[in-house]
Amino acid sequence: MAAPRPIHPARLPRLRAAAQLLHRPASARNPAEIARAIAGAQAQDVYAGPLTFRSRSRGLTADDVKRARTEERSLLRSWVMRRTVHLIPTDDAGWWLPLFEPGFEKWSRRRLGQLGMKSGDEERALWVIAKALAEDGPLTRPELARRVVEAGVELNEQTRLHVIGLAVVSGIACLGPDRGKTTCLVRREDWLGPSPPFDRDAALSELARRYLGAFGPATDRDFAYWAGLPLRDVRAGLESISGEIEAVRVGEGEMLMMRGASRRLPAEGQVRMLGNFDTYLLGWKDREFSVAEHHAAHVKEGGGGWIRPVVVRDGAVVGGWRSSRKGGRIEVTLNLSDADRAELAGAIEGELADLARFEDAPVELIAG
Repeated sequence: MAAPRPIHPARLPRLRAAAQLLHRPASARNPAEIARAIAGAQAQDVYAGPLTFRSRSRGLTADDVKRARTEERSLLRSWVMRRTVHLIPTDDAGWWLPLFEPGFEKWSRRRLGQLGMKSGDEERALWVIAKALAEDGPLTRPELARRVVEAGVELNEQTRLHVIGLAVVSGIACLGPDRGKTTCLVRREDWLGPSPPFDRDAALSELARRYLGAFGPATDRDFAYWAGLPLRDVRAGLESISGEIEAVRVGEGEMLMMRGASRRLPAEGQVRMLGNFDTYLLGWKDREFSVAEHHAAHVKEGGGGWIRPVVVRDGAVVGGWRSSRKGGRIEVTLNLSDADRAELAGAIEGELADLARFEDAPVELIAG
């Protein structure tokens, strides 16, 4: 057996950034295809989620991403990996959702019990939600919560959140069209059509392909961390596609990537301003390949899972940025060293102009 092909660890940031399309290939024009290529775009932040597509495409706008989700229905926003909200291709929902939702449903039911919901009330609440969506949907979360309370089920702020989430992950509803700035729930069959037969083994195989295509080179433990699934499950998925993958040696360790994946790297000097929770920073158990110790605070501050907006150059974090929306404009502050600010001035100017194009709003750089 041939020895694994060596890859120098210094190449990892550029290799992985390219796998994540951060070089903006000309072919990256369709939101659903981008979501497929990067194995879903984390999107619990309604403003930052679409920025994932800006960083990976040359011409898409925020309206294009919204239209794909709410009108074309080619993107679906739902809870999948790590029990977090992602944008995934709608035509993959038939295998992606049933792979992750049962675990989330079990957790939600257990959590409602811990929060003191009376026995039988959760099923009554779900019945009320299903009936309301069938008769009057799409409906907002507050509208559905009001229907549940009117039916005699007591809700507080926490149980309301979990009951609405349970309606989604149990297969009754999905996140559908918007009403103003609020996303409505809609009956799942009305939005997605009938659910196809589900083959869990095939789903694990496909998830392994998507993961390595989007994040390779990577280890099985990286895969398990990203997916939030047991190591035995991700190893089963990887084993089932063993003929499609190859082992590579990175430093002293061994990693996996899809066989035949491009070994060419894009031109150096690729600078991107990534939004909150960008998928690029969430695919590996260890971020040291991309985040030097003195830049760690740009990515995370304090506990919890919050991932901050960062500036990356060739896949390596060089600083951070923040934004706020005021009076129809976007105000941006940068957290870069003086040297990087000077060296990257032209690239940052281009990113700010592209942000203005994407959001169709003026962007103002604030001293910071």
